[in-house]
Amino acid sequence: MSAEVTQRQLVIEGAGCASCVGKIEAALKQTPGVQNAEMNFADRTVLVSGTADSQLLVQAVESVGYNAKPFEDKPDTDVVDEKEAADRTYYKKLMRDTFIALSLGIPLMTYSIVVDEMTVETNVERLLWLAVGLLTLGVMFFSGRHFYIGAWKSFKNHSANMDTLIALGTGTAWFYSMLVVLVPEAVPLMARHVYFEATAMIIGLIDLGLALELKARGKTSEAIKRLIGLQAKTATVIRDNKEVQIAIEQVLFNDVIKVRPGEKVPVDGVVVEGHTSIDESMLTGEPMPVEKSHDDEVVAGTLNKSGMFLFKATRVGKDTALAQIIAMVKRAQNSKPPIGRLADVISAYFVPVVMIISVLSALAWLNFGPEPALAFAIVSATTVLIIACPCALGLATPMSVMVGVGKAAEAGVLIRNGEALQTASKISVMILDKTGTITEGTPKVTDIILANFSDEKTVLQLAASLENGSEHPLAMAIVESAHDQGIELLKTEEFNAITGMGVEGRCEGKALLFGNSKLMASKGVGIGNYSEKAQTLAKDAKTPMYFAVDGQLAAIIAVADPIKPDSVSAIKRLQANDIRVIMLTGDNKETAAAVAKKAAISEFFAEVLPEDKANKVHELQQQREVVGMTGDGINDAPALALADVGFAIGTGTDVAIESADITLMRGSLHGLADAIAVSKATLRNIKQNLFGAFIYNVAGIPFAAGVLYPFFGVLLSPVIAGAAMAFSSLTVVSNANRLRLFKAKDH
Repeated sequence: MSAEVTQRQLVIEGAGCASCVGKIEAALKQTPGVQNAEMNFADRTVLVSGTADSQLLVQAVESVGYNAKPFEDKPDTDVVDEKEAADRTYYKKLMRDTFIALSLGIPLMTYSIVVDEMTVETNVERLLWLAVGLLTLGVMFFSGRHFYIGAWKSFKNHSANMDTLIALGTGTAWFYSMLVVLVPEAVPLMARHVYFEATAMIIGLIDLGLALELKARGKTSEAIKRLIGLQAKTATVIRDNKEVQIAIEQVLFNDVIKVRPGEKVPVDGVVVEGHTSIDESMLTGEPMPVEKSHDDEVVAGTLNKSGMFLFKATRVGKDTALAQIIAMVKRAQNSKPPIGRLADVISAYFVPVVMIISVLSALAWLNFGPEPALAFAIVSATTVLIIACPCALGLATPMSVMVGVGKAAEAGVLIRNGEALQTASKISVMILDKTGTITEGTPKVTDIILANFSDEKTVLQLAASLENGSEHPLAMAIVESAHDQGIELLKTEEFNAITGMGVEGRCEGKALLFGNSKLMASKGVGIGNYSEKAQTLAKDAKTPMYFAVDGQLAAIIAVADPIKPDSVSAIKRLQANDIRVIMLTGDNKETAAAVAKKAAISEFFAEVLPEDKANKVHELQQQREVVGMTGDGINDAPALALADVGFAIGTGTDVAIESADITLMRGSLHGLADAIAVSKATLRNIKQNLFGAFIYNVAGIPFAAGVLYPFFGVLLSPVIAGAAMAFSSLTVVSNANRLRLFKAKDH
């Protein structure tokens, strides 16, 4: 029997830059039983799919020089709390390390600027600087140890990363300074300059940057924390006719659960007793509470507003809609859009290239630079190594994806992966299914035009009583309308369905007929000028039916699938974004034309089969259009799968979530415009981050190498490079967090 495919999450320790990501992912993907591994550098977590156990995965990560810790078989709240506690501990350690390093670095730097150039000329100076050198070694051990350990692990695995650059840069500065102190005669007089302040300041500033980045990074996962916070901790279960309060993890399938006003619904289920209104806004983004009574579904995490009710559990644990949503948002936050994979590829080559440039820079100063050439060579090589650290590059994409996916989830838009997030911003054509997408999806009575009858309520009572025996969707709409108005149905006799025409029967001694004009003609019922009124209704996307009592026309009852209240404004939002909107439907041309006119859609295709929808998607793609397809996720499945981005209209159930790239939980088409707006904002943010990080790295290298020196006599200090590198990461994180303030314009 084959092992079950599962998803396991590991927390990674020791990953310093984007080049680490590729190594960790590659090591995991080469592990037997692993199908896929995606690391989120911003969150320092990796999501692994496959059959391999946690121990094997940890060993794979350790084999390439990093540490890993599994997070599994625990409630999501425990995982988040544990990670937050670990982050808090690490933050305190980084701040302590920063304090130690800067306590030495700042006085030394101040001394070098204000008092002396930190040269070694006398034996007394040698002794003083030897003491300072040993103190700096202490800083390297206590505050910078993690850089050197990381660099050594990378070296053992024949690779290089951010730690390599920092370790080489600070180590070179310290060793050169100690050479000057211990063997000054080995160095020309003009080059007897120590750089202990550079080593201490670089370590202190980079630790400070990492601490501030960690603090800011915590804000990006707020969406997940909010979703997890929706989960109830306990449930009141009815067992052996007694109320028992148990932990949410102990709730079983088919348990009957009691929910009081103000309590959260603990698991998914169906109401078996009581009536209430439930606030589902935290899951769907829909602001209005939803009425719930017998047989209505309730979803975990929603808030009971008014009445007390009992419901039977239908999905528990990780099967609930909320648990699936949390898992999906996590997956999406860990996934990489194509633009992010580009950054990973660049950073994998970036570190070795920087090391080569650093060596070339040193050689250029040694061969062509002024005296003290050796000192200049050391400074330029160190500065190049420090300023080029690509940690900001590694953060650029995942930070924005985490915030963007979380922002969309808050609006009831579930984005399944990074690719969908990126592609949604490029959509040029949006195909909409009609039934259940633009329209409500359930027929309703829209008009009752009385003929030889004066009481509308009696007409509806008789018609609904007659149709109560039918399973036709239109008949069900009439029965539902009577129920909604609290009309009691009567007993009918001699019910008979006449194929292609309608139904007949008797109720309270009256002969009833309900159907189309053919039925009326066959039974000799005159409809007069009411046929014109019926045609007017038909042109308005309604289905008119004639109702006769005792051989006389009593009324025309019209049934229609109404357009959702906000469909028109949502479609206008799409069109305002230069997106071409096309409606596809299996319905007849007259109804399709009427709906398209009401929805302000100029392009529509009627009487199409599911495979025709897929063909239409393919045809548009051949015209180089980026196609979005929106449907209910079942009969539109071929088109949803083929489209560049498939949008499912759903209520957050597992079927809806799994059927498309993006799920609109609200059922409103405004979710489409919101998803596209979030996608565009996220991609714009990623580009800003990548531009800032990459341009900073690339542009900084020539200045660090000393390109300004021949013209202005300026050589960049390694300390300035360290500060700039540390705060470039903070800038990227802060820019990504700006997305949290993003709001899509509703109308």
